[in-house]
Amino acid sequence: MDVRTLVTEYLMLGLRFGRLVPGFVDSYTGDPRLRARVDAEERPDPARLASAAARLRARLDQVPLSRRRRTFLEAQLRALECSGRKLAGSRMSFRGELREYFQVEVSFGDQDEYRRAHAELDELLTGGGPLADRLAAFRESTRVPPDHLERCVRVLSGALRQRVRGVFGLPPGETVEYRIVTGEPWSGLHSYLGNHRSRVVVNADSTVRMAGLAHLVAHEAYPGHHTQDCHTDRFPDDPAPSERSMCLLNTPQSLMAEGLAELGLVVTVGPGWGGWLREVFAELGLHLDGERAERLDAIMNVLRPVRQDAALMLHEYHADVDDVLAYLRRWLLVSEEKARQLVRFLSHPSWRAYTTTYVEGRRLLSSWLDARPPTVSAAQRYAALLSEPPTPRTVAERVPRAEQSSRVLRVAQR
Repeated sequence: MDVRTLVTEYLMLGLRFGRLVPGFVDSYTGDPRLRARVDAEERPDPARLASAAARLRARLDQVPLSRRRRTFLEAQLRALECSGRKLAGSRMSFRGELREYFQVEVSFGDQDEYRRAHAELDELLTGGGPLADRLAAFRESTRVPPDHLERCVRVLSGALRQRVRGVFGLPPGETVEYRIVTGEPWSGLHSYLGNHRSRVVVNADSTVRMAGLAHLVAHEAYPGHHTQDCHTDRFPDDPAPSERSMCLLNTPQSLMAEGLAELGLVVTVGPGWGGWLREVFAELGLHLDGERAERLDAIMNVLRPVRQDAALMLHEYHADVDDVLAYLRRWLLVSEEKARQLVRFLSHPSWRAYTTTYVEGRRLLSSWLDARPPTVSAAQRYAALLSEPPTPRTVAERVPRAEQSSRVLRVAQR
């Protein structure tokens, strides 16, 4: 088997998974004839797909691949094998599932850290009444008026795009199309259309706060998923098949992509992004206490693992939904409605494991950025990952202390 044949088989395998699970293929910019061939096949059997992934993984050492490509494909194929077994009905622990998908070992967050975060919130959000009510009031004060939402998205996109173009570079003619929707379990969704074009769908039900909207645009577009895909798709007319021309759900690739996207606003604008955001919204006629919003964001990041805790409660320990809702409300200080929306996402068959990509991806890459040499900026370190990010395990091996913060599991090659 040569490299071209190996990569072609990998791409077709991923496309076959896409036949079974809508959205499993997050993006595909490879040869459209491969997709047409797969679409013309009978509906694939998941057990056979799992076996095909295992066989292809076993043959990696027989093909002249660089170490980086072999490591990437081995990790992806292991995750696909797990997905095939799950779809075929195999039983495994939720933690085991996450380990195979993302190369991480997860556990519950530290409730003492959550309590300290609540104490900091209590200091930041002065006034009487329950802390949850004060947090809700502050968030409401930063709410984007519904009739301003689309314009705010476009202005934020333009401001971030200008910065990203100067820092990371963008190909000529790249574009992002935005759509506003309601009734979805997610806050935003990016779809890469090829040829440096993307569509970003924004859920008006959940993305209404100014700082949250800025994070979402950075995450989905600049310098997040759209920018990542533009850098990966550097040569859209290259006839050689590339394993990077396909992005798959529930793989180490997705954890790295989400971790990068989660850090987008912080890296692109830098410390003090709250003041920058205040000026952007002032031009739209909206007031934001940007410095306070930035401090609040830092505190809420400490509570980010609460969502992963809830996923463990649901799928590892099969807790009662009411207990999960109470846990989310207690630690995230959210309303019943918001807690139920989170549970909807965590219960969705396609997305139930995906919260880990945000929690552990950000934690891992934050450690990696923090461990950079003094002569290297965060933006330079970030840029190095845009085109061909390594696997989570590889990052952890380069930064040993990252293993403690992201709990990446160094699983022996089997």
